[in-house]
Amino acid sequence: MSHVVHTDRLVDEQRIGSFHIKLLVLSWLAMFADGYDISALSFAAPELVRQWGVPSEAFKVAFSASLFGVLFGAPLLGYIGDRFGRRKAILLGSVIFGVCTLAMVWTTSLGQMAVLRFLTGIGIGGLMPNTISLNSEMSPRRWRATLVVLMFTGITLGSGMPGPVAGWLVPEYGWQILFVIGGAVPLTFAVVLFFALPESVKFLARHPSRRAQLLKTARRMRPDLQLPDDAQFVIEQPVAAAASTNGDFLGLREIFKGGLAFITPLLWVCFGTTLMANYFLNSWLPLIFESNGITPKQAAIASTLYHFGGTIGGIVVSVLLNRFGFAAIAALFALAAPAIAAIGFEGLSTTTLTYVSGFAGLAVLGAQFGNNACSGLIYPTEARSQGVGWALGIGRIGSIVGPYVGGVLIGMNIPMNELFLWASLPMVLGLVAATLVARLCYKRFRGFTLDDRPAESDAGARAAGTKQLEAAR
Repeated sequence: MSHVVHTDRLVDEQRIGSFHIKLLVLSWLAMFADGYDISALSFAAPELVRQWGVPSEAFKVAFSASLFGVLFGAPLLGYIGDRFGRRKAILLGSVIFGVCTLAMVWTTSLGQMAVLRFLTGIGIGGLMPNTISLNSEMSPRRWRATLVVLMFTGITLGSGMPGPVAGWLVPEYGWQILFVIGGAVPLTFAVVLFFALPESVKFLARHPSRRAQLLKTARRMRPDLQLPDDAQFVIEQPVAAAASTNGDFLGLREIFKGGLAFITPLLWVCFGTTLMANYFLNSWLPLIFESNGITPKQAAIASTLYHFGGTIGGIVVSVLLNRFGFAAIAALFALAAPAIAAIGFEGLSTTTLTYVSGFAGLAVLGAQFGNNACSGLIYPTEARSQGVGWALGIGRIGSIVGPYVGGVLIGMNIPMNELFLWASLPMVLGLVAATLVARLCYKRFRGFTLDDRPAESDAGARAAGTKQLEAAR
């Protein structure tokens, strides 16, 4: 009789050890490079305005181009991740945005930059849903949300790093240094990931042709177990749905199935509103601060603190998610709207403005990290990258609109207080959607704790697992 291994138990019963720390660090580094490249152009823009003599609002297309690329990259590489593996999609995304960012060094016009930023966005968009899926599928249930959010703090720290580069290196080496670093770092990380990043055991268990890789990865993940060469890996969750996704390129069937029919579109609204507000701020804060009399170095510091505040928000939401689920995200939406509006208050000192910017980052990016983590928990394994990819892809409509509308409003020369009132409105709409998602998830999972299997299907899943076990024997 062959030794039967239940993949869900294999993952959920593991202790956090060196394998998981290594996976978290590798994923964090990929997210760090991702975040840096997202923000690089925003911090290069003030210098480009001075050198090229273009108005600030002219950057609205270039700012939105990378986010428009994500709209295509997230579902496309999400499909590649579900079809060929999370690891391959992560490597492909890293190479794409690394090469395209490095090519920015030789651009001579905003049109060229817009094209390269679009291609960069395809790589960036594919990286996120697959890293979420990989970490969700390799983490024990009790730590899943926490580890996914901690992984995503790499984005906020990465997004803040162009600020110090702009403040200290750009005056000496020019704006090109931002993109030299932005291209070299992900390409270097891609080499490291190629040799060190594991594939998801839940993905491998669904592909018998990759059994040898599955066994090798499982042994690395669970050194406390003696897994024989003839071990038979059993998927405890219902597998009928996996077959139904074959030929479903868009992946929409599974992510709207059952109770997800209402959760999925509302989740898209949560993604869209946070991304709209975030990329409005992420794109325009350095230029807005400088145009209001703040020195370039002070503007870089204030803008950087927005991203560092987001890192704190990520840590906070990682603690709250396991206990309060999507309700914690709704609370951050409620804090985000007044925090964004407060950035535009008249008479604030530079120090106060810096701290207000940091708190806005805590609330906005904390909510977005929560969206990312929860999307990786709600969807089943066979459609997880598709579910996360579509949420990120549709949400990117908001991220495209945010910087573009920001450019239009700045071009209208509206007062700063009105500008940030407009920027806070998406978070008000997101609060409504997040509250509804929290209520639907509470009902679907019979509590605040999120899982990829609804509570009402547990009995059926156990029965399916028993039948599989009996068949394996």
